[in-house]
Amino acid sequence: MFYKNARIFCSDFQFHMGAFEVKDGLFGAILPKEVPEDAIDLGGATVIPGLIDVHTHGNSDFDFSDGDYEGLKTMARFYLQEGITSFAPASMTLPYEQLSAAFATARRLADEQPAGCARLMGIQMEGPYFSEKKKGAQNGEYLKKPDFEGFKKLYDDCGGLIRIADVAPELPGAAEFVEKASKLCTVSVAHTDSDYDHAKEAFSKGATHLTHLFNAMPGIHHRNPGVIPAAVENPKVRAELICDGLHVHPATVRLAFSMFGGSRMVLISDSGRCAGLPDGSAFELGGQTAYLHDGIARLADGTIACSAIHLYTGMVNAILYGIDERDAVRAATYNPACALGVQDKVGSITPGHYADFIVCRSDYTGKRVFLGGREI
Repeated sequence: MFYKNARIFCSDFQFHMGAFEVKDGLFGAILPKEVPEDAIDLGGATVIPGLIDVHTHGNSDFDFSDGDYEGLKTMARFYLQEGITSFAPASMTLPYEQLSAAFATARRLADEQPAGCARLMGIQMEGPYFSEKKKGAQNGEYLKKPDFEGFKKLYDDCGGLIRIADVAPELPGAAEFVEKASKLCTVSVAHTDSDYDHAKEAFSKGATHLTHLFNAMPGIHHRNPGVIPAAVENPKVRAELICDGLHVHPATVRLAFSMFGGSRMVLISDSGRCAGLPDGSAFELGGQTAYLHDGIARLADGTIACSAIHLYTGMVNAILYGIDERDAVRAATYNPACALGVQDKVGSITPGHYADFIVCRSDYTGKRVFLGGREI
């Protein structure tokens, strides 16, 4: 099947008017010289790859860490309806046995790929190797020092589905953990009070990711630069960013893209089970009670927690904040695919990749979502 007269976000990260082919659930020819007469005319609509959220805890009153398979399927259906065709659910700081149970549900969903669900392409293990000072909404009762053997057992038990593992680099044993874990997956600096030197060491040992930039880490100071400048200086490091307009100010969103460039930014939702729930809801978050008021989730002590948006909204917000459209789309598609190591399957409109894509207006309204070439 061919589609023509489309404004396509191609693998060169530019928009081109033209046509593309979908064959057996995969992308075929892109911008072919000859287009069949019966090709479907999209009337100049914008076509982008399906979005990929590498950091989302839940939605619809379900959380990945619940270890509830039916709940995880509900989450995956919600993502797909909103244009997130692939995702990597993020765990919370919890005991290993609870993490193991949740990871087993992820393995099952990835293996079964139920109809109507977004593709589960990995797990982000957010915790428990975090700083007490910067734990944020993570449960301090379950914090641990970096423990490669414990991590490796979780990794093996879920068949290597952990694609991002988080750690605070100032903790004892963190450098050794980074060096070993980075051979298995992406290692991300997160929930940290690290100084510049410890962060730089972690990046030199193999960490290549920064979890929710600006949140749960020291700010930039001219005499004590901290984590962020250490990440900016290393061209291998990508940085996540929550674009709900609450976790990070729009001006700071623009600053982040200026520092890291469009090739190194990864937009995330960091959504919790409150996504899709009415304002005023109370909900459970990692063994703690959180409250959603005026669109922002907080613990009882006022600590800002997860977001209540989905990634498509975050991408559109970034564009509204002044981020170049091409950079915003790349940060929600190809860059997160790279962070998960699945850029050979998803994240771009490329021959042989899954035909997961969105057709929408130029202002990103009126979206139609396709998974494996089929409209959902």
